[in-house]
Amino acid sequence: QVQLVESGGGLVQAGGSLRLSCAVSGSTFSINAMGWFRQAPGKQRELVAAIGRSGVANYGAPNYGDSMKGRFTISRDNAKNSVYLQINSLKPEDTAVYYCWTDDMNGFNYWGQGTQVTVSS
Repeated sequence: QVQLVESGGGLVQAGGSLRLSCAVSGSTFSINAMGWFRQAPGKQRELVAAIGRSGVANYGAPNYGDSMKGRFTISRDNAKNSVYLQINSLKPEDTAVYYCWTDDMNGFNYWGQGTQVTVSS
């Protein structure tokens, strides 16, 4: 089993920055990719970014739009079994619950409980 615990969310003014962290515990030897999704009220959960064990990152479709491009950076520390999401120039439309995600070598998906990010205008 794998457990994920997010931290770093909160209330921030537009233009500010946040760094989300996610620590993975349990059967960490089996974890593969790690990433972040987000879900805004009334919307579907969407991929923000994912990163493989080698450090190669892939960003979700929203990242290619003007609204998110260049503002989100994902990173991971394999020694600490942790993944991070740096968000700069926050906008009110970034308000959402951000979920940490990982999968294991067998293809099982694991989710954190989510951390709320609220951006005030």
